[in-house]
Amino acid sequence: MSTHEVVNQVPPLVGHDAADDPVLVEALLRAGVGDDALAGLAAVGRAVGSAEVQELGDRAERHPPVLHTHDRYGYRVDRVDYDPAYHELMRRAVGHGLHSAAWADPRPQAHLIRAALFGVWFLADPGHCCPISMTYSVVPALRADPDLASRYAAGLASRVYDPAPSDPAGKAGLIAGMSMTEKQGGSDVRANTARAHPQLDGSYRITGHKWFTSAPMSDLLLVLAQAPGGLTCFVVPRVLPDGSPNGIRLLRLKDKLGNRSNASAEVEYDDAVGWRLGEEGRGVRVIIEMVGATRLDCVLAAAAMMRHGVRQAAHHARHRAAFGAPLIEAPAMRNVIADLAVEAEAATLVSLWLADLTDRVETGDEGAAVLRRLVVAACKYQVCKRGPTHAAEALECLGGNGYVEDSRMPRLYREAPLVSIWEGSGNVAALDVLRALATDSRSLPALVEDLAAAAGADRRLDAAAARLTGQLAEAAASTRQDRAVAEFGARRLAGDLAAVVQASLLVRFGDPAVADAYLATRLADDRGSEFGTLPAGVDGARILARTPGLR
Repeated sequence: MSTHEVVNQVPPLVGHDAADDPVLVEALLRAGVGDDALAGLAAVGRAVGSAEVQELGDRAERHPPVLHTHDRYGYRVDRVDYDPAYHELMRRAVGHGLHSAAWADPRPQAHLIRAALFGVWFLADPGHCCPISMTYSVVPALRADPDLASRYAAGLASRVYDPAPSDPAGKAGLIAGMSMTEKQGGSDVRANTARAHPQLDGSYRITGHKWFTSAPMSDLLLVLAQAPGGLTCFVVPRVLPDGSPNGIRLLRLKDKLGNRSNASAEVEYDDAVGWRLGEEGRGVRVIIEMVGATRLDCVLAAAAMMRHGVRQAAHHARHRAAFGAPLIEAPAMRNVIADLAVEAEAATLVSLWLADLTDRVETGDEGAAVLRRLVVAACKYQVCKRGPTHAAEALECLGGNGYVEDSRMPRLYREAPLVSIWEGSGNVAALDVLRALATDSRSLPALVEDLAAAAGADRRLDAAAARLTGQLAEAAASTRQDRAVAEFGARRLAGDLAAVVQASLLVRFGDPAVADAYLATRLADDRGSEFGTLPAGVDGARILARTPGLR
């Protein structure tokens, strides 16, 4: 005899379109993309919402990669084995062109389209999206050497996923990674001690230890090492042209908080062959081209996780009852979910705008390049910093059920801090804002010109933009005169910059109710960090009406 009947449990969030989000579709329509792009986004959204892809993500997370340093006879193999689900996710991501296909896409909105797709597919499994992002980001860095760029361009843009170890020059498709930091320096890559010795044939032999090498089974790795002329960037293939392994020794895999389906390794380079990318001593400048693209993906990922958190919270509140009524009818819960939705929409809008700037940069728009350099650092700080708090609040909306692994919310919670750490943690990103202001006099005028597009639309935004402009000018001058004073306030400045840009975009392109809620809270003098504190007068009903999971 059954002891109880299961009631008031929320049905699984499965069989939905993860791309069914107004801010995504509106951004693409505003850019004038074709029907094929919209259909492609919907197809990816339906795949991510399907039981099949969700199970692939679960399996890849549940069965993390395994390192094999030697075979049974004692020979080195330096191999990482992944669950078949990981390879299937990689195959699909590459097939959708989420890696570096956008650089070869002739459509004027290629990077915007790719950003929208990446932001949806990311939810299938964040771990495998790390090598996808690095493969996207390596292309602008490779431009430092046209010969190397042409050698690998076709393989990097190919929509064929080929994980077999072989000479990258002959493979149907390539994946690229990065191997930058060392244990004594971390983000301070100028402290690197790995050495690169030039050879008569133009190659270099690299010896040294790397503390974090993400996706070590990539076909190509970008490596920083000290050459005779200073810190230099190198392209290091995993397999040499003759088919032999290239002296890349895998020591151990990191046991990480999240991102567990992706391998992050400590690596020794034992006389590995590399080809110089750019001039000796200019390694940081070359890598900056890669960092800008990976930082964009960090912002896209943070926004994606926010949208997913909102959808999960809204779905739960819609189907769960408490005290005699659905949770979504409780005013306090409505305030929380509406507030979470405001944050997600602002983050998504600015991430897609940064991708649109990339499209403009590719056409030779120098103003867009200057603006992107400044704002991507600020958003890398502020949007990614808001992610963990957002994830925690979304998890809490599910109560104890959200704290259980079956809900997948703990995975979201563990994943959220990564994008705030990767490609420069909070201080590094905030200090890059100061650096952009101080080293390029065009930065502030470019920002002022962009913000002027929303001038006069809302007095709160006008006041915040004027205040920010003064702060940025002062910070630029202080950085040159008293760096310590400027650095002390760098985080607040970066956060204010990102918030004002998001507010401006919401006023210009967003839903009026969302824009009003953001202006009333994120730009207020007494703003707090808690979600669910939207003031009276905000049109929460309209915000909820466009919230995924409630529509």
